[in-house]
Amino acid sequence: MRIDKLRLSQYRNYTSLDMRPGPGINAILGDNAQGKTNAAEAIFLCAFGRSHRTARDSELIMQGCAGGYVGIDLTNNTGAHLIELKLRDGERKKIYIDRQQAAKTGELMGHLNVVMFAPEDLAIVKEGPAERRRFMDMEISQTHPAYFYRLQRYNAALKQRNALLKEQIQPNAEMLDVWDQQLAALGEDIMIDRYDFIDGLSTIAYDLHRSISGGKEALEIAYEPSLKAEGDFYGEMMDALKRSVTEDLRRGFTTVGPHRDDIAISLSGVDLRAFGSQGQKRTAALSLKLSELTFLRELKDEPPVLILDDVLSELDDSRQRLLLESMQQCQCFLTCTSLEGVKRAGLNDIKVFRCVSGTMEEE
Repeated sequence: MRIDKLRLSQYRNYTSLDMRPGPGINAILGDNAQGKTNAAEAIFLCAFGRSHRTARDSELIMQGCAGGYVGIDLTNNTGAHLIELKLRDGERKKIYIDRQQAAKTGELMGHLNVVMFAPEDLAIVKEGPAERRRFMDMEISQTHPAYFYRLQRYNAALKQRNALLKEQIQPNAEMLDVWDQQLAALGEDIMIDRYDFIDGLSTIAYDLHRSISGGKEALEIAYEPSLKAEGDFYGEMMDALKRSVTEDLRRGFTTVGPHRDDIAISLSGVDLRAFGSQGQKRTAALSLKLSELTFLRELKDEPPVLILDDVLSELDDSRQRLLLESMQQCQCFLTCTSLEGVKRAGLNDIKVFRCVSGTMEEE
């Protein structure tokens, strides 16, 4: 899978851009606040239909403009495709796939597979469960678009149940049962998909981390659902929702279900989230991201596009070298202020683009 062309118009700080990346490493070089991350964000936007930095589409439009545009020509194992997003201030963005307007954002999933590694991704290990759920949801949605829709419907039902819990001292039992049934049915499928994803990723992450640590550390990851169920996920979740009603009413929200799930991460048997050093957490986050790359490549039978957004400055030399070596397996977009790390790694097939104040020129 590769991007053949990236076009921007009135997007963030770009009046216009017509970038033609190479099939290997594409280094976007420049000082801070020049637009490097904006270009990386546009690629992410075409993969997921949303920014990784903001939930407000209006922020993507160049200041003072009524609308903006992002377009990507790509080639994957099904042929050549065109993805376009048209932004209009005060309106919902419009997504086009091969010039046909998509009715739902989920139609975009799987056309452009992307693995992005940015400094904030170190929070996968360091921060709370929400970051790890987001990690699971993004990757499963790329490989199983139906999961994306299920997750949307689950969150909508969850919102309705929570509203019922907050609005009434003693909620209507019949209405509560309606939402319980929806949450249990959708939650069952979500949990199964998450189990399968973590099961597939765990072996890759274990082997990769052993290699990174020179065989000194064993990284183990496991799906950690809030609901401990075996086999009958629907029945167990219905029972758990019934049992939790009193507590849910007291707290004003639903306390059990996939929206409370986590990923257990341990290093040689020790809980890395609670007891790992900063260096160990950074290495584990790197292992998880590189595992994503391998997982998607094996599942889709082609490598995804890799985006490394200013992440080299967050890693020491040995981890930089490992990450840079992995870039040779796929098309990569690397934003950085210097090419020193790339040069030290002795990498070839690099196309360099200089980014200055919302303009980009190939060097």
